[in-house]
Amino acid sequence: MTTRSSVLSRLFRWQHIWAVAAIVGLLCINVIKDPGYLSITYSSNTGAFVGNLVDIARAAAPLLMIATGMCLVIATGGIDLSVGSMMAVSGAVAMEFLSSADAPNSIGAAAAGIGLALALCAVLGSINGILIAVVGLQPFITTLVMMLAGRGLAKVITGGQNTSAVNERYRWIANGYVLGLPVVVLSAVAIVVLVALVIRRSALGMMIESIGINAEASRLAGLNRRALLITVYTLSAFLAGIAGVFSTGTVMTVDVSQTGYQFELDAILAVVIGGTSLAGGRFSLAGAAIGAVLIATLDKTVVFLGIPASATPAFKAAVIIVLYVAQSRRFRGWMAGLRPSRPTSVADPVDESPREMVPS
Repeated sequence: MTTRSSVLSRLFRWQHIWAVAAIVGLLCINVIKDPGYLSITYSSNTGAFVGNLVDIARAAAPLLMIATGMCLVIATGGIDLSVGSMMAVSGAVAMEFLSSADAPNSIGAAAAGIGLALALCAVLGSINGILIAVVGLQPFITTLVMMLAGRGLAKVITGGQNTSAVNERYRWIANGYVLGLPVVVLSAVAIVVLVALVIRRSALGMMIESIGINAEASRLAGLNRRALLITVYTLSAFLAGIAGVFSTGTVMTVDVSQTGYQFELDAILAVVIGGTSLAGGRFSLAGAAIGAVLIATLDKTVVFLGIPASATPAFKAAVIIVLYVAQSRRFRGWMAGLRPSRPTSVADPVDESPREMVPS
């Protein structure tokens, strides 16, 4: 009994337990409505696995990319509201280039279109970083302005019209399969794992955390705060550009008004649900990934249950609020049979990192 109690105590203290439980709960609700909801079959015609779980993973891929970049930005104590617009810019550049290329269906045109799209997003992200790190503007205001400017730039590139193109190589990125699995999912997972390895297997992760904990102490310790901030905002925009390639590649059309619309809000929710404090400091890329999958599952569940569009935001908000409360330190301590050592603020529900990591 003591061993079982100890195991349960450790389980409930795991900060991602309720996010995982929410995913399982949503899937169970869907299974109640349709017992075959979780079934996955192999289609010999397309050479791919098909099923609702595959659809959820495909829908989570763009959000997974954005949440990864957003997680690093928030860890520095900042925020990036321009990622949705970066998706639109990326899609606009790629579609406009392919639609006007001499050989629009060639692999060279696809590579060039994607390269130009990601390069422009990286430049815009670096501008965010320079304005914040060098000029000293507030991240909220800077990225809010870039959100408006980016959406406007996408409209200028496309002439304000939805732009379509035909390129099977580009389309394959979002709709193709490798070993029966969607390329978009495999690509997203591979990129996120690569970013995580670079961040966590080097001192870069600790330096990012130290900036979020105490920027002035980090500067006095010799860290190049400006370079780090420019790097994370550039990476955030670059990953958002990849998400834009995924989104536009699905239908080979960019809608400059809707592509990436409100993705920045979902990304912030995914990061916070994953345990990263908006105050900056300690972050969790794994938690952000779990949050992205949760939001994708929630979106699919809303559609599957046939919830009216007018009630969808309220339903989604209710689920997220319940989950956010369940992840608080006080609630997890209570569930684990422990008394929390200190009250938990609303702004920092799950951050358990000591603030003494960097001397003040």
